[in-house]
Amino acid sequence: MTQDWLLVETLGDQPMVVAHGRQMKNFVPLAVFLRRNPNLAAIQTAITETVSTGTGLASITPKSKRVIRTEPVQMSDGRIHGVQVWSGPTDAEPPERPIPGPLKWDMTAGEGSVTVEYLINAGMDPDKEALTGRAFVEDIPSRSLNRDESKALSWTIDVAPDRTICTSWDFPDKLGGFRKVGWCARTLIESDEEGKDHLVARAMNLLESVGESASGPEDLARRIVDGLSQPGSYRLIADLENWRPLKWLDDPCPLVDWRGRQQMHPDDDARVRPRMIQELENGSTSGVLRLPGSDGDWVPMHVTVSRMELDNGTQAGLTTLRQPTDAELAEAGLESGDTSS
Repeated sequence: MTQDWLLVETLGDQPMVVAHGRQMKNFVPLAVFLRRNPNLAAIQTAITETVSTGTGLASITPKSKRVIRTEPVQMSDGRIHGVQVWSGPTDAEPPERPIPGPLKWDMTAGEGSVTVEYLINAGMDPDKEALTGRAFVEDIPSRSLNRDESKALSWTIDVAPDRTICTSWDFPDKLGGFRKVGWCARTLIESDEEGKDHLVARAMNLLESVGESASGPEDLARRIVDGLSQPGSYRLIADLENWRPLKWLDDPCPLVDWRGRQQMHPDDDARVRPRMIQELENGSTSGVLRLPGSDGDWVPMHVTVSRMELDNGTQAGLTTLRQPTDAELAEAGLESGDTSS
């Protein structure tokens, strides 16, 4: 076995290697990755025992006299997402172990749970971030474009079990730096406390590097997105079915409580939304909607939505929010500062 730690995902029917050191691997079966390793059976046994007990171990192989060390990667709900494993001479010290961060997205409920380790890897302040009840959009980097993002976003719309993804994204983090983070995820069907089935994505992230700026096509795409930004306008990608935010292309709009489950004023949902949905069949629509405000009141916002394809025909809404003009408010039958319920 190589001298770096392996990160092995254990949620499927066989252990899968998803990282070697800090380099991501795309769900390679452990038996394939270690096909010539004489200690494969012992390593597999150590992983199985670690998943079963939820604790790390150190064991000596009987023939080669090598030590196998494992550490579990456990979500806050107790589920083991993976195991880190290292094997080497009994008198050798393992290299520094990258710390994975597990997270869980309940796509049916539309909320996520993360761990402190996940937040640290993603460049977020654990003292300022919620660990539970998170909106999906909070864990997709804003102001950036990365490969495979369209696939990840489409998962939240076209939900299905038994999907996997392994990728690396670089992005400006919330601490003012720049980092590259790898992550892997698998979708599963799980039952809630009432016995109802939920589509869940369980994932792990891993910090690859800090302080290296992006270059190449993705950096060009990011600069194009930044160049099209306009002061006072806030662009995002949203789910057309429930208008749930999926990804901010600009900094999140500070006027709107985009983390809440209520997406718009009930009257506008009944009166304006049907018209906008019908217009979207032709590609785009716009209107003034009262959205939940960050101060607890309803805030009128001018909303423009255009249809876009994410991945394999999955449709989303490219959306722009801005404060409406007085004329737009009057046309909508509202007045400036109207927050009526």
